[in-house]
Amino acid sequence: MNTKKMVILALFTTTALTIYLLESVIPMVVPVPGIKLGLSNIITLYVMIKYGNKDAFLVLITKILLTSIFGGQMMSLLYSLLGGCLCFLAMGIMNKLLQNRYIYITSVIGAIFHNIGQLIAAMLVLQSVSVLAYFYILLVSGVVTGLFTGLCTHFLIVQFRKIKSKHDKNNQIP
Repeated sequence: MNTKKMVILALFTTTALTIYLLESVIPMVVPVPGIKLGLSNIITLYVMIKYGNKDAFLVLITKILLTSIFGGQMMSLLYSLLGGCLCFLAMGIMNKLLQNRYIYITSVIGAIFHNIGQLIAAMLVLQSVSVLAYFYILLVSGVVTGLFTGLCTHFLIVQFRKIKSKHDKNNQIP
């Protein structure tokens, strides 16, 4: 990996980490524990589309480790790792099947699988399957939040393309 790409991925990781930390201090509109928008997933999905799965996974894992350290909640590491890795795997498969199109569908599937990963972590920690009663609530929240972050990612890509096009047009040699 060259230095430029490493710096770019570090900036994406920093952005995802910042978004995650900001989101963690904003009260959620829905008073259901564990439900949040997952806005930092916008960065993971963007990097997956722009740079590929390997780089997106590196950004994701680094963000998860750093949020657990900075957030002071090492217990959440298991939940974040299982949720994040399952989400990433599902998004990677969907993105490949959909050939970088329909990003919002990829995001919805990722959000649902993130919630499934967190339920698996909860079952392991609590040693009980009773948390599965929470599945339908998390399914609905995954669809809503995944759709929102997928649409945000789509608009981010569109805006970056416009900026790049404008930049390329302005820098043409006559």
